[in-house]
Amino acid sequence: MKVIHLISGGDSGGARTHVHLLLKYLNQNIEARLVCFMDGPFAQDAAAMGIPTEVMSGNPLRSLPKLRRMIKDGGYDLIHCHGSRGNLMGALLRGSVHVPVITTVHSDPKLDYLGRPGAHLTYGTLNALALRRMDRYVGVSEAMRRLLISRGFEACRIQSIYNGVEFSESDEAPDRCVRSALLEKLGLPADESSVVVGIAARLHPVKDIPTLLRGFAAAYREQKNLRLLIAGDGQDKAQLLALAEELGIAEVTCFAGWLTDMRSFYRAIDVNTLTSRSETFPYALTEGAREHLPTVATRVGGIPALIVHGETGYLINPGDADALGGHLAALAADAELRRRLGDALFSKARDEFSAEATARRQLEIYESILRRRARERETGRCGVLICGAYGMKNAGDEAILEAIVSEMRSIDADMPVTVLSRRAGETAVAHGVNAIYTFDLPRILRTLRRSELYINGGGSLLQDVTSSRSLWYYLFTLRAAKRCGCKVMMYGCGVGPVRGRLNRRLAGKIVETCVDAVTLREENSLEELRSFGVKTPEMTVASDPALFLSPAPDGAVDALLRSLNMDPNGSYICFCLRRWAGIRDKLDLFAAAANYAWNVHGLHPVLLSVNPAQDDRVAEALRERITVPCTLVCRPMETPEMIGFIGRMRAVLAMRLHVLIFAASRAVPLAAVSYDPKVSAFLDYLDQTNYTEYGDLTNREQLFAMVDAAAEADRDALRDSTQRIMAIESRNGETARRLLGREITG
Repeated sequence: MKVIHLISGGDSGGARTHVHLLLKYLNQNIEARLVCFMDGPFAQDAAAMGIPTEVMSGNPLRSLPKLRRMIKDGGYDLIHCHGSRGNLMGALLRGSVHVPVITTVHSDPKLDYLGRPGAHLTYGTLNALALRRMDRYVGVSEAMRRLLISRGFEACRIQSIYNGVEFSESDEAPDRCVRSALLEKLGLPADESSVVVGIAARLHPVKDIPTLLRGFAAAYREQKNLRLLIAGDGQDKAQLLALAEELGIAEVTCFAGWLTDMRSFYRAIDVNTLTSRSETFPYALTEGAREHLPTVATRVGGIPALIVHGETGYLINPGDADALGGHLAALAADAELRRRLGDALFSKARDEFSAEATARRQLEIYESILRRRARERETGRCGVLICGAYGMKNAGDEAILEAIVSEMRSIDADMPVTVLSRRAGETAVAHGVNAIYTFDLPRILRTLRRSELYINGGGSLLQDVTSSRSLWYYLFTLRAAKRCGCKVMMYGCGVGPVRGRLNRRLAGKIVETCVDAVTLREENSLEELRSFGVKTPEMTVASDPALFLSPAPDGAVDALLRSLNMDPNGSYICFCLRRWAGIRDKLDLFAAAANYAWNVHGLHPVLLSVNPAQDDRVAEALRERITVPCTLVCRPMETPEMIGFIGRMRAVLAMRLHVLIFAASRAVPLAAVSYDPKVSAFLDYLDQTNYTEYGDLTNREQLFAMVDAAAEADRDALRDSTQRIMAIESRNGETARRLLGREITG
């Protein structure tokens, strides 16, 4: 593989380090040539590192013919651009060299010329136009990838990569012999008992050094062995010096200015910090990780990809000086905690964020681009279109979508995935997919004509209980997909009830003639489909796709619980109701059950809302009726957070199907009030009998008995039942793989 990289050559900071290290390690596997449009330290240092480098000085537009010949004669497979000048040249070359053009977006393009209105108007505008002509994009963090998606760039053309640093065999826990000499030289009074907190950052509002000073001051009041070393300079220095005096920490704080030997800086401190309000993926953290430094940083940009709260460091919200102070005090008091977090961070950074890992990831992206281009040329079609009840802020439906998207990527990581959604922009950002508004029929039809597979995915879509209109819509999309030449699959579905006689006939006819394969989440749905007269499509009972989703890491779940003022080791019972006809008449029964769970079993009631539009008011009304301590949780959660949260419950009593599914997946004993046949069908499929029909719930003793059964349930038996139906969930993916022609052979 041969790749040519285009860059202005005047770059510095993170972009400079990224490009130099990337090309150094890429050239160990492929031929990666660097073209700079000005001479200087950037090009000279690249050449000194052994990177094949060429400088084309002067007006870059005059270099176009030479570049075009170089790419064609040299047989280059890809053009990789960096920065506005590189992007402009790549955009101008794209139409004539007929190779994919990609760009790495190192920072927010809208902020590149901040404070320089003339440059923003000229270079910024040209860069914005050039970016729209790229074939693929690489963001230097997941946060940057999401930012590009939110700006309207197609999600399936964007991938993320993280800045890496060089690790070597000698990068074990560092020898701090240079510490005393450096601290003495800088004028920071410290001895062997001191715990030195450090930050390397510009003294600029975006880095929020005032929060660092306030947090440090709070920690210093508890731990007098703390010291603070700040490496950096900038416009806010005078105000920061004054704030340090005001806080009473001036004598234990050193503003060192810019330091050239950053390796020695990181070896002189004991705790690394970063309090920025905005970041992509800062080298300050990976450089600190290389020195085994425990780290406290803000939860912004790509930082959570490296810092897992409680496991590889601590995360705080921007501006939260109190949380910062608490973490610094804890680290100052516990050398073993510092060692454990520092070693864990080193291991994660070395394995996932080294320069070698960055180059491997970039090489994977190159290979993905070339594979996808070859497939599109071979078949004329590429991709999957997924339709369902998405973009409606329902945690269960979003979990289904996450599971289906994950399965499609496991089948073919290069394959574009497009989703129909009521909130297309939000769905694109949340799931990293292309998204189309549910009723944008022209775009839907255009996408179907170039897609390989159409998926009618998850949930009970073929039913007319909520309305006939939704049933007709989903039947229309099945028929349109088949007419546009797609393979058509109903994926992990529940079916029914369909009550209207004409609706049953219509559903049966379209599924029979337009669907290639159906996987169903339980036996009842299979019987319902057969009752429509459906015989021809391949029909398989599998299970709900969401059963296989993973929870967030334990540290992240602990942090979530603490943010809700809940003890991570507490004993809880989760109540999750939904708005339904007559629900307010039954709230006193549920409130009595919550009081009973607390008084008899010592279980703290947690009232969970998973659909703000339908559940929040019900949960709030229930809280008003409960007389024992309880916790109301109405905040949005990512699906892994939700699964991890429910996994910490001792029992669950719910109406919402996917709360029951998440509970079953974590072997949490459950009880249910079934408002819809899909709920009781799932519990029957799971061999669980601890439920009652919604219409049959008339007295509190029914709920008391269900709470007793859940509190005393055998978790191992539930785990066995869940494993039984999880074992056949793979039928969903196997069917999709076969329809896509991606069967595993050999």
